Amino acid sequence: MEILTENINGLAVVSLKGRLDINTHGQLEAELNALADKGHAKVLVDVKDLDYISSAGLRVLLTAAKQFKKINGSIALASLTPNVRQVFEISGFTSIFPLYASREDALAKLK
Repeated sequence: MEILTENINGLAVVSLKGRLDINTHGQLEAELNALADKGHAKVLVDVKDLDYISSAGLRVLLTAAKQFKKINGSIALASLTPNVRQVFEISGFTSIFPLYASREDALAKLK
């Protein structure tokens, strides 16, 4: 999995490409922990190029959401593909995270 992190107008934007599963979840966990440690309270995770997410990937996002909530922050997701959206719907995660149709939509609303 590839992870690209950018700072766009003070918002940390993490773009994921590939598969988020048992073999790669540690990469995302480390990146989100580093952002929290640096004081980034709001994070947008762009999953436009994410092909697959497993329960291990969902667990990383849920744990990070709890961590960011403790510092009055949040994690939002943008650009869910149909496959990834289906996993979020089945697991009930659509009610946990703010979801946006596109990165642009999320950036406009999260200013």
